[in-house]
Amino acid sequence: MSHELKADTGWRIWWQLTRPHTLTASFVPVFLGTMIAISYIEIHWTLFFAMLFASMLIQAATNMFNEYYDFTRGLDNEKSVGIGGAIVRNGVKPKTVMQLALLLYAISILLGIYICIQTTWLLAVVGAVAMAIGYLYTGGPYPIAYTPFGELFSGIFMGMLIVLIAFFIQTGNVTTIALLLSVPSMLLVAAIMLSNNIRDLDGDKESGRKTMAILIGRKRAIDVLLALFVVSYVWIIVLVIFGVVTPWALLIMLSVKKPVRAILIFKRKVHNFEVAPAMKDTALTNTIFGFLLGLGLLISYLLK
Repeated sequence: MSHELKADTGWRIWWQLTRPHTLTASFVPVFLGTMIAISYIEIHWTLFFAMLFASMLIQAATNMFNEYYDFTRGLDNEKSVGIGGAIVRNGVKPKTVMQLALLLYAISILLGIYICIQTTWLLAVVGAVAMAIGYLYTGGPYPIAYTPFGELFSGIFMGMLIVLIAFFIQTGNVTTIALLLSVPSMLLVAAIMLSNNIRDLDGDKESGRKTMAILIGRKRAIDVLLALFVVSYVWIIVLVIFGVVTPWALLIMLSVKKPVRAILIFKRKVHNFEVAPAMKDTALTNTIFGFLLGLGLLISYLLK
């Protein structure tokens, strides 16, 4: 491993391998779920951080599984866009990437055991399923990412489920409000996956993938992406109008510029490098939207 480190720029290779720009997709749902819980009970901050680090480690490991299997299946090369690049560009051995991913999973399991001891062992089943999905997303004989169901699985398990678990470990139950507020997280995580598949549509088609973007075509896929954005914002607006959540939740509107720009780029540009900023804006939409929603709930609690 030391030889591999000398081959490039040291720790930056390993940091980039985690695809750090995606880690907010695991941070924000934990933050949001905890902020929903703050009006119900005094927050157990050790549980919060255990959940946060476990989620981020699983996300990082999932990214490494992605890189490992895309490389071994011949889908990644030095010109590929949106990859960590540790294998094809920096010469890190595929075996090392897999070992590191499994190590991160092992650490997350230890954190999960602590969470279960403090709450309930039923979460061990939920955590095991989530970790299995993380692996099977690009691993196994029938990778989820290569099917039309990638957005569905990622949205449910990397968005909604994390919000609900973060809420559950604090309160011991799942309320209707928690469920309602987890919906935008599900939609926006799905949007991240869809934007990735729109960007990679041509390459994925050549490799034999059957993503939703390929099946319905680029134009309709962009329309679906737009719908995911619109529904996410309208969902919160409706909850505010009906008094389900605080008007402070409307802080989410400060993030609306990002999805608008993402859609405009996808509609005007086609090539991978040209639409890369749209992919970034989609990820930032999830991050900023979720953070502002959680912040709004926190402000409302502090002003009571």
